[in-house]
Amino acid sequence: MTLKKDKKITSSYHHGDLHSSLLETATAMITEQGIDALSLRKLAERIGVSRTAAYHHFKDKNDLLSAIAAQAFASWHAQAKQIFTDNELSDREKYHAFVHYYVRFATENAAIYKLMFGSTLWKKEGEKQKSSQKLIDAAYPSFQFQVEMTQYWQQKGLLTKSQNTLRLAQVSWATLHGIAQLVIDGIYADASQIDEMCQCAVELFLSQQN
Repeated sequence: MTLKKDKKITSSYHHGDLHSSLLETATAMITEQGIDALSLRKLAERIGVSRTAAYHHFKDKNDLLSAIAAQAFASWHAQAKQIFTDNELSDREKYHAFVHYYVRFATENAAIYKLMFGSTLWKKEGEKQKSSQKLIDAAYPSFQFQVEMTQYWQQKGLLTKSQNTLRLAQVSWATLHGIAQLVIDGIYADASQIDEMCQCAVELFLSQQN
């Protein structure tokens, strides 16, 4: 699932539309050119509004980046929940679908994925946390949902019950994160190998029940 890219905007904005347009366009700019190429000034120019208008919605670049990451976490979380509650899939099929979805989401939205999990927003500067409260409120429920899914699959006998749920969730998440990062960085893996690597991960984790 690829996050929505912006469309060239030439018409005037209603005040209520500008916030979403800033987010959508900024997401596209990061995808195209990376985080360093983004600024509120360049964003305002691309959309065709004043910098003052942009600063009315985001106090600085970090605030904008946090909002972009929060939106991505919300999108990821919604799709994960949709997989988890799909009554047409067996529990094993849900696990399989989630693993493949996670890695595809990460690799198809590489720049945004790096923003979601990278030090740009999560590394503290002294005592100050760079991530906004809005980002924390979006990201932490996504982390907790991963733990809840792990616990559910343990209860269903798909994942081993001998391991602590939190640690198993962390290790399985780290595995998917590692697969995604290998593909994103082009280190000994590429997009053509995603399905096979995901299938390998599924079989390894599900086999631990025996």
